[in-house]
Amino acid sequence: MADAPSRRGLVIAIDGPAGAGKSTLASRLARKLGYLNIETGAMYRALALKAIENDIDVDDERALVDLASSSKIALEPQMDGNRVKLDNTDVSTRIREKDVTDAASRVSIHPAVRQWMVQKQRDLGANGSVVMEGRDIGTAVFPNADVKIFLDAAPEVRGNRRFHQNPTEPTAAVLAEMRARDERDRNRPVSPLVPAKDAILIDSTNMTLEQVIERAEQIVKESVSRLVG
Repeated sequence: MADAPSRRGLVIAIDGPAGAGKSTLASRLARKLGYLNIETGAMYRALALKAIENDIDVDDERALVDLASSSKIALEPQMDGNRVKLDNTDVSTRIREKDVTDAASRVSIHPAVRQWMVQKQRDLGANGSVVMEGRDIGTAVFPNADVKIFLDAAPEVRGNRRFHQNPTEPTAAVLAEMRARDERDRNRPVSPLVPAKDAILIDSTNMTLEQVIERAEQIVKESVSRLVG
């Protein structure tokens, strides 16, 4: 793959709905490039976990912002993704559990919470050489990102992927939960889930993981050529 421009590393934004495969793609792409992988969803999950642990209502926007302001959320790159630390405690496994996933979906709709998170995410990616994935990276966090990818797939495919991650939950329940999550994400008042106008769509419905990664690498290579050309 072509090297990134010498001025700084690229800012690569990967957006898309739940279950599209953003985390896997971002992790693999960052590892190939030697970039930092910033999983923004993990930051919302960490805050949701802290709200659960402190018995704070996830619908109380002001309380959540106050909680965020007193929290330390860190992402430490590993070979298989990020280690997520909340106030210096490793919560990488805990934040993937269903109660935290459900709470994070509700935490993330609050405008003031998103504003706080966006600033933190911009700080993390300010020096470039990052692959940042989430739901509003190319539209709100880094609207001037060097590369913007919107990764999507049919709801049934995304639901099936999530089912394999948590096979104890019935498939119908997983799909229903995913559709509800899509509805919240796409209709929230601040930074709704929509592709950036200049994002390149990858529909992974009928693609293997390797094909998705290959396509993403091609997009990055083409972007580098434009920037240095």
